[in-house]
Amino acid sequence: MKSTPDILCIGSVLWDIIGRSASAMRQGSDVPGRITRLPGGVAMNIAMTLARFDLTPALLTAIGRDAEGDELISACAARGMITDTVYRSDDLPTDIYMAVEGANGLIAAIADAHSLEAAGAKILAPLSDGRLATPETPYEGLVALDGNLTLKLLSDIARSPLLAQADLRVAPASPGKAERLAPFVQTGRGTLYVNLEEAGLLCQKKFANSRDAAEGLLKRGAARVLVTDGGSDATEGRAEGLITQTPPQVLVTRVTGAGDTFMAAHIAADAEGSSPEDALRRALHAAATYVSGETAL
Repeated sequence: MKSTPDILCIGSVLWDIIGRSASAMRQGSDVPGRITRLPGGVAMNIAMTLARFDLTPALLTAIGRDAEGDELISACAARGMITDTVYRSDDLPTDIYMAVEGANGLIAAIADAHSLEAAGAKILAPLSDGRLATPETPYEGLVALDGNLTLKLLSDIARSPLLAQADLRVAPASPGKAERLAPFVQTGRGTLYVNLEEAGLLCQKKFANSRDAAEGLLKRGAARVLVTDGGSDATEGRAEGLITQTPPQVLVTRVTGAGDTFMAAHIAADAEGSSPEDALRRALHAAATYVSGETAL
């Protein structure tokens, strides 16, 4: 494995506990299905997909020094990720995410990322202590960042000289955390990956489609945006204009991680020098393949 990363993945790395049923579900449903436990979290999901595209990610996150944390570190290393940049806490437990999915989509989910939030800026130490960069020689490469960090830390990152030269790619983690991305809109930093609902929350209005949402985010100050809308059109927006494409139509068998797969595939295509049109097309195809239950490549 390479010792030098191609990209930094900053944010949540935890255990995903996902219950899936082939039945349509509602509140109070009790149905047969399958329950899986896998490495997850937005930063982890992005890193796993990037690794499948032959990129080497380094993780900046918080993982406890408990049995679950040791197992998670081993799982990350086995998947081709650099883990010596991870903050290991003696007194914070390893975070966990739990979701229930039915034939009618995501029913409910709870993200317990309290340890990541409590660790705060400690996870960024490798950017100043020489492991990845120093204040005199800031990091200049790709960075995938997720909104599971606190609003204060995200605000600091948006303005930090440690990442002023970096190519920031930012996702909110969930609609409930979408407004944490406001500092990147206000400062015009980075590329934002959001869905239609998240775009509406950032702009404090509802949008009819991804194209309107991308235009709205640009008007509020965002430098570059990727707006998805499930199986409907997705749009990339930047100063040069808007690109809208329709994703492949597939049978949906899973949804958790689809947005992370889209983001990682788009970053990988960008890193290869693909055109904006081709990068969006490849990302939509990867996400559609993922939700259909096949591999992301």
